[in-house]
This record gives sequence, structure tokens and C-alpha cells, in this order.
Amino acid sequence: MSDCDAPEQINRNAMNVHTPSPDRTSPSPGSSTGAWTNALLGELDLRRLYMAFRRRLRLAAASALAVFVAVAVISMQATPKYTATANVMLDVRQERVTNAQEVLSGLPADSSVVDTEVEILRSRQLAQRVVEALNLDRDPEFNPRLRKPTGLAAVKGAIRGVFERGVPADARETPVELQKQRDRVVDAVLSRLSTSRVGLTYVINIGFESETPAKAAQIANKYAELYLLEQMEAKFEATQQASRWLNERLEKLRAQVIADEAAVQQYRIANNLLSASGATLTEQEISNYNQTLAQARAQVAEDEARLATARRQLAAGSTGEDVGEALTSPVIQGLRAQRVQVSGRVAEMSGRYGERHPEMLKARRELQDIDAQIQQEIGRIISNLEAKVQVSRQRLAAIAGSLGSARGALAANNRATVRLNELERTAEASRTLYESYLNRYKETSTQEGIEQSDARIVSRAKIPTRPSSPKIGLNLAIGLLLGLGSGLGAIVLAEMLDAGLTTAKDVERRLDANYLGSIPLLSSVAEDSRLPPVEYVLAKPLSSFSEAFRNLKTSIQYSRLGEPVRIVAITSALPGEGKTTTAMCLARASALQGVRVLVVDCDLHRRSMNRLMRTEPTRGLLEVLSGAATLEQAVVVDEQSGAHLLPLAPSALTPRDVFGPPAMDRLLTEFAVRYDFVVLDCAPVLPVADVRVLASKADAVVFLAKWRKTPQHAIEAAFRLLAKIGAHIGGVALTQVDMKAQTRYGYGDPGYYYAEYRKYYAD
Repeated sequence: MSDCDAPEQINRNAMNVHTPSPDRTSPSPGSSTGAWTNALLGELDLRRLYMAFRRRLRLAAASALAVFVAVAVISMQATPKYTATANVMLDVRQERVTNAQEVLSGLPADSSVVDTEVEILRSRQLAQRVVEALNLDRDPEFNPRLRKPTGLAAVKGAIRGVFERGVPADARETPVELQKQRDRVVDAVLSRLSTSRVGLTYVINIGFESETPAKAAQIANKYAELYLLEQMEAKFEATQQASRWLNERLEKLRAQVIADEAAVQQYRIANNLLSASGATLTEQEISNYNQTLAQARAQVAEDEARLATARRQLAAGSTGEDVGEALTSPVIQGLRAQRVQVSGRVAEMSGRYGERHPEMLKARRELQDIDAQIQQEIGRIISNLEAKVQVSRQRLAAIAGSLGSARGALAANNRATVRLNELERTAEASRTLYESYLNRYKETSTQEGIEQSDARIVSRAKIPTRPSSPKIGLNLAIGLLLGLGSGLGAIVLAEMLDAGLTTAKDVERRLDANYLGSIPLLSSVAEDSRLPPVEYVLAKPLSSFSEAFRNLKTSIQYSRLGEPVRIVAITSALPGEGKTTTAMCLARASALQGVRVLVVDCDLHRRSMNRLMRTEPTRGLLEVLSGAATLEQAVVVDEQSGAHLLPLAPSALTPRDVFGPPAMDRLLTEFAVRYDFVVLDCAPVLPVADVRVLASKADAVVFLAKWRKTPQHAIEAAFRLLAKIGAHIGGVALTQVDMKAQTRYGYGDPGYYYAEYRKYYAD
């Protein structure tokens, strides 16, 4: 849209002159957009938030309603599902059938253990067992391949069928594909399962959701049963595995014990360490020798004592009859008896016969023979005692020699006993280890078949009578909350995506530029807006619309503190911002105040002033610059306001550099001498390069931005181009401001209070 084709598109009214204070701190041009975002980032202004919500109310309501209706429709059309719950309890009290220690001990009464069992109930292994036990892979509720496809799934299935046509079914049902199908069924079962611990107790709830009440109860109960069975199987398997391992270990230990004991016995035999009654044979032999040696010594002493006594008696003059052995000798006793008889006869014959009687002599010779025999016997006894002493002494020497030999053998045995003890300790350790494993094997064997689960079913799942989902009331409440959230989100998103400028604060904060004012949209401030804006300024000089241009002129004059502003270039970033309309209205409003004003059409591409004023001049700016016409010949006087216009002739388009040569500088100098206020109606900055040349020659550049439309990034790009050529940007003016809508945007902006002071003007 051209500048003159949109006379009613002139934006934003800065009813009051606004000059930012020198100590104002402004964020960088790339700061976030929108009042909502500003409030979130820095100053929390509840009224500003309210205004953002107010102007986006329809969007928020539409978004909230759409979400709420979607949730309601989905809830109403959702298939009812039923949840059945079984309860199992970890039993810390275990029956003890035997005193043997279990291979796999029971679960301790620990809170973390209960939480672990809750997670075990959600294991894929247990879910797989439930699927296999109940054949859930053949149930369309859990196997998507068995369902009749609808909607998009039907279309995908038809397309897949076209591509798989002619492929054998066996080729399609590969092991990998079958495994994927089983995994999908397990995933579907797990998605319906819910497990939770009841408070801090040992009770675990096992809930399952299904489209069929009876099926929900059946699967929940099967989960509880298989959970207990899995615990018992784990213990049974652990017991069997322990038994097998113990049996294998016992075989090795038994062989080791036999080998160690055989080594002990072989060593005993090899080193003559045989024993009886707990002592070796050598030790027993030495003991016997010691006893015999003691006896032999005693015998030698006894024999020597007898011999010595006999010799002392004989040395003392004894006949030897009083020797101990003689007293006990039966021969001597017999001889003594005979002597007594003979002595008796001698005594008897001595009285009867004389000493010389033959009988007497015979009796005396007989008595002498008996005494000789007694002496001979005593001699033999003494000789026997001497022989006994010799024999006893020899026997003692022999026993002592045998004892010495036995002691030498014992010393050798003792040295060999060190190794024997080591072998015996090894054999004893092997025997002890073997016996411990044997006892444990017997205990483990007795445990097979009596394993107990660590849990028990407290309550089996009952068939539910009411569906657990969908919960219409709860879903509607959630839908309402989601709707409100989506509405607020839509407001935030819309505000963040709103890259246009709406208020003076937007200009100052986001562009770091002076705010010159706002030009209202004529239809938003005038009851009768059939007149175009350039004519409305003349028809209603005391209107708020006309006042906006007078305010703009005042802001322009003070845009450069301490320096006069006579030549002003009006431009924008993009076409359609209302530059020509603003320039003409500004010129006419200034002329009505008695200011000598000149408006120069510098847009070589559009010649918008001619279309706006409905004239086709034959001479214009280019002719003056080329010397083909004088300024007086080219200037057109606006009879209604007294403003002077320097248009462009129809032949204005030229590839030459029009504004760069010195002729343009001289012409601008002449403008400054003849007129109080010169308005240069320029083309947009971004598409036309001539504007940058001309902007550098003006005292100030008035930059126009269309209210809520011109993107911030486009304005920043234009600012960067103007900054490179040293142009002085006097400030930014917002155009085509809808004053009725501005009350929802411009809290704190002069336009926000338009309803309060609009009656002050004669619209």
C-alpha cells in the first residue's frame, strides 16, 4: 500500500510531547517484545498484565474453549476401563520346619526391600509369565495386530499391505518381528499395571486396568500368584543349585581326604612310626626297656647284696650254715636232718660204747661226711650266688645297650614326626572341611520341597462393578485447568510474537530512541471520517487528529537540544507506513499556525504527493536541481493552508545520483533561508539507497513506524543503515494508531487516556 493510498492508515497519537530524561536507562534494541514479556522480565505491572489479557481475551477464550471441548469429547468417547486390585504382604514371620539354615534367606523387614519388591512386580520377566499363562498375546486388547485398524492405522495397514503383497507370510513373521510383537504385548500389559506400597506397611497393591471387569480381576490375581510362585521358584532353584555344587565339591573333598590320610599312613610305615594305644612302638619298647632295666638293676643289687652278706658271714668265721640261701636249701636241710639223727646216735652210743667203739667211730665218720657234704653244699651256694651276680650284671648291660639303641631310634622317629604332624594336620583339615560340607549337603537336601514364599496373598482381586476410567468429572476439571492454561499460554505466545511497537515505552526501551508522538487512525478519533486525513486537518483544525501533528512538530523542534531543526526527513523502514500523509498533514497543520512550510517530494519511485494532491505538475524537484526551472517556478502553493509544495514531475525516475551532488546541498541551504520548516518526504530506508544520502543532509530524521505492524527488527536494521552515514535520528513516531484499541495496550501512554480527554477537542 502506498503512502497516499492509505489516508486513513495514519497511526499513533502522541497527544503530548514526550522527551525522555537524560538519565533514562534503556535496554538494548534486541530486548524482548510485548508488554507481557516486559512485565515478566522486569517490572511486574499488574495493570499492564491485565491490559495484555484484556486485548487477547478472545484468543484466550477460543484456545481455552478448544482445549476444554477436546478434553470433554475425548473423555466422552473413551472406552470405559475397569481396575481390579489384589493385595500381597511381605510376611516377616516364617515357619521353621527344620532348624537347618536356608540356602536363600528370607527378605528382611526393611523399607527399601518393600520398595524393591514393588519394582520387581513391574519387571518384564513377570509380565512375560503373565502373558504366557493367560495367552494375552492372543487378546486383541493387548495385541494391536489382532485389532481391526481404523482411521490412520487402516490407511497405514493398506499401504503396508500393498508393499507386502506377494511376500510369503513366513518371510514376514521373522524371529525378530515375532519378538517385537511379544515385546509390544508385554509393554501393553505393563502400561495397564499399577503397583504401590500401602503407606509404610508391608502390604503391596497390585492393580490392573482392562476393558473387561473379569479380565482385570483375573490378571491382577495371576500377577499375585505368579509373584509368589516366582519367589518359591527362586528359592527352589537356589537350593538345587547349592545341592549340585555341594555334591560336586564333596566328591573332590572326599578324594582329597583319602589322599591325605593315605599319605599319613605311608609316611608312618616308611619311617617306622607305627603306634598302638596312642604311642609309637619305639616309645613302647623304650618304656619296656626302662622297666626291665630297673628290674635288672634291682636284681643285680639283690644278688650282689646276698653274695656280699654270705662272704661277710664266712669271713666272720661262720660255717656258712647261717647263710640265707643255705637256710632255705632243701639239700642242706636234708643233710642237717641226717646229722641230727647221726648226732643222736653218737650221743646214744657215747654213753653205751666208748669213744673207740667201732660203731662209735663209724657214727662219727658218718657225722663228718654229713658235715663235709654240708660245707660242699654251702660252697656250691656261694658259687651260685657269684654266678647269679655275673648273670644279673650281664643282663643289666644287655638291657642298657638295647635301651640306648631304642633311644637312638626314638630320636630319629621324633625328627620324622615333624613331617608326620604336618601330614596329619593336612589330613585333619581336609577331613573337617569334608565333614562340614557333608553336613551342609545333608541340610540342603532336606530343604528341597519345603521352600516358602516371602509373601502371601492378603486379598484376591474382586471383579470391579464400576469403571475406573474415564473419570468424567475429574477429566472435565483437568480440561478446564488445561483450557485456562492454554488460554494464558496463547496470550503469552501472542505477546511474544507481537514484534510491533505499541507505546512510548516500547519505543524507548526496545529501540533506545526518542519517542516523538503518535498519529491516530482517523476513523478511530473522528465520528465523520469520510474526509481524507490531509483534508480533515483543514476541516477540523481543533480536532485531536490535527493536534497530534502539532505535537509532532513540537517534538521535532526539540529533538536536538540547543540546535535549530529546520529541515526534517520523514522516512520509515518499509513502505506503507504513512510517510506522505504524515508529511502533508504536518505541513498543513504547521502552515495553519503561520509557519512558512515547504514539503518536498523526495520519493523518486512513487511520486506519492502528486497522487495525494491529485495534480500532475510539469516541473518539480529534478528540474530545479538540473537548472531547467527555478524554485519559484516549481513550487506549488496549497491555497487552503498556505503551505508550499515541491513535487516531482512525471519524468522523475532517473538512474542518476540526485541527492548526492552539490546542487542538492545548495538547494537545501536555500530552503533553510526561505522557509521556517522544510519537510522532506523520503522513500523507505531498507529498499531505497537514496534515502540514506538525503537523511545525512537533514537536520533531523523523523522515523515512522506503523502501530503494531512494523517489525522491530526491520526498524533496527534501518537504524543501523542510517547510523553508518551519520544521520541524526530525531526520534520515532507511531502512525495509524487505533485509539480505541490503544486503551488496551498503552497503559501509561498518553493514548491510554484518550477517552478521558477526547471531548476536549472539536472532532
